[in-house]
Amino acid sequence: MFKELYSFTVKDTQEIQEKTKEKRKNEKGEEEEVEVTKTVEKEIPVKFILKDPSRRELEEADMEYSIEMSRCIKKGILTKAMLAKKYSDTGGLLSESDANKLVDLYAELADLEGDYTKKTLTNRDLKKLPKKVKDQIDQLAAKVAICRRDIVTLESSYQTLFSHTADTKAQNRIILWYLTHLTYTQKDDGEPIQYFEGDTFDSKVDSYYQKDEGEDSLFLAASGKLTSILSYWYFSNSPTKEDFDKILDDIDNPS
Repeated sequence: MFKELYSFTVKDTQEIQEKTKEKRKNEKGEEEEVEVTKTVEKEIPVKFILKDPSRRELEEADMEYSIEMSRCIKKGILTKAMLAKKYSDTGGLLSESDANKLVDLYAELADLEGDYTKKTLTNRDLKKLPKKVKDQIDQLAAKVAICRRDIVTLESSYQTLFSHTADTKAQNRIILWYLTHLTYTQKDDGEPIQYFEGDTFDSKVDSYYQKDEGEDSLFLAASGKLTSILSYWYFSNSPTKEDFDKILDDIDNPS
């Protein structure tokens, strides 16, 4: 079942063939009306739809996060928790109080995500669950979002410090997963079509980079908005349409 998370429209400049009639003189010097075809540029409205992820899609995205996190750690890239612990012990750019707070928040987030994963894996069919269990899962999801938000708020003062950690790379990876799997386009009243081609994550990522490197006009018009909305959704607790509207307004009308 396709459920919409959010949608917006962008204008894509396209070259189209347009037929018009012009008056021209024929071989006899007589004026007559002829049909000519011209290539003209027109702005075509394209609707982008972000699909609300299913339970299975959330699990697949979380798996991609875990894989990327593990890959980075094996390469020797520090996690945020390791980095915060290092600074809480030795001092440095990160204040001791902030470092200790982050250590606690990272531990809390790990526990909450572990509990959430256990609940969802053992209760896959939400339609058959008692309301009490559904509420517990929803409460865990809300706590995870709040904890993520608190971490982002505290980390914002040390953005450069944390930008190269395993966690940040894994977060970028999961946002890319959501972007390539949940983005659809719709023209007129037709069925939504997945914007990034491919049956696997890798093939969808290839499609993403082809559009990016090829300077696809539609991609350039929409990609920043899509990424901003998905990032806000990922780190927020139950964002509203008004929240997403404000993000787009800030992008379209920078102060």
